[in-house]
Amino acid sequence: MRVDLITREYPPEIYGGAGVHVTELVKALRSHDTEVRVRAFGKQRDEEGVDSYLVPPELTGANPALATLGVDLQMARDVEGADVVHSHTWYANAAGHVAGLLHGIPHVVTAHSLEPLRPWKAEQLGGGYRLSSWIESTAFAGAAKVIAVSDGMRRDILRSYPFLDEAKVEVVYNGIDLEHWKPLADDALVRSLGIDPDRPSVVFVGRITRQKGLPYLLRAAALLPPEVQLVLAAGAPDTPEILDEVRAGVTALQSERTGVVWIDRMLSQTELSAILTAATTFVCPSIYEPLGIVNLEAMACGAAVVGTATGGIPEVVEDGVTGRLVPIDQLSDGTGTPVDPDRFVADLAAALTEVVADPAAAKRMGEAGRRRAETHFSWDTIALRTQSIYASLV
Repeated sequence: MRVDLITREYPPEIYGGAGVHVTELVKALRSHDTEVRVRAFGKQRDEEGVDSYLVPPELTGANPALATLGVDLQMARDVEGADVVHSHTWYANAAGHVAGLLHGIPHVVTAHSLEPLRPWKAEQLGGGYRLSSWIESTAFAGAAKVIAVSDGMRRDILRSYPFLDEAKVEVVYNGIDLEHWKPLADDALVRSLGIDPDRPSVVFVGRITRQKGLPYLLRAAALLPPEVQLVLAAGAPDTPEILDEVRAGVTALQSERTGVVWIDRMLSQTELSAILTAATTFVCPSIYEPLGIVNLEAMACGAAVVGTATGGIPEVVEDGVTGRLVPIDQLSDGTGTPVDPDRFVADLAAALTEVVADPAAAKRMGEAGRRRAETHFSWDTIALRTQSIYASLV
């Protein structure tokens, strides 16, 4: 069986959870004797079995969604000869859908997020958001299987696209490479990044986008005990507006307290492992999160996790065992905005304060998180489950 895996994100041009998912899935599938050809956006890679695609010159400078279609059509052409085509995120969904029609093969979609639940993308794409939404809806309707990365995501898919046959939507979790992501105690490295390993710390890792809830975290951080550090490994802003909002929040917080560290460059896996290992707790204040690979990375490094009780996060974080879940009542308009933002901020601050106030309990939660990652989220298990879906379609 030959599977052509279509993606926007793939090393070395990679960011976010979808890119991590694709990278690890490809390695695991190949280790189980599946022939995988990767077709990815960006410049040419050195890896065998990987083809890269740039935006056609005629579409350079066009609306990003339109430019994406230019890449997708090139990919669809080259899928000829595959038995299955598997696309990840709306960026690649059009390539998978067109390839399935053109070559008469099943198209599998993995949903890492949903356009109807990210209306703020209109800030970034303008009219392109309507185009990305159409691409996703059309691809889901035509797909042989739709894979959700959590039960919460499956519910969101069926609510957002009620025309789908429930039997077509399967759940296959995101996973974590437990050999690469593991505790790494390196105080010198942590200090070199501006962090004091002797002070309690709350660590956030993620892109600067509406769904990650960073502005709420900045407000909650002002309510934390003064000895607590806030470490933000945050970059790749969606828009200048959200970047300005976060920058203003960080500046205001730094004027009020010490230990506010913002690292806005891409960190290496070694640096992130050291930061997560030194953390008293990791925080995921997302208002939309299908699963959250970053939570698994933190757990694998032995960090307790405080996360919003939304999307797939409750399937990863076991409240009171591997961390704490923060309740949230959200608007039903697709934005995920808290009904009572002040209450959400207060509850987030309270949960973080509870965890950092008891380092011994936080350490036990982190150890339990590592065990949970080992038991439930190995890539070997996920690859076998994905293979079985492919086999059912061929």
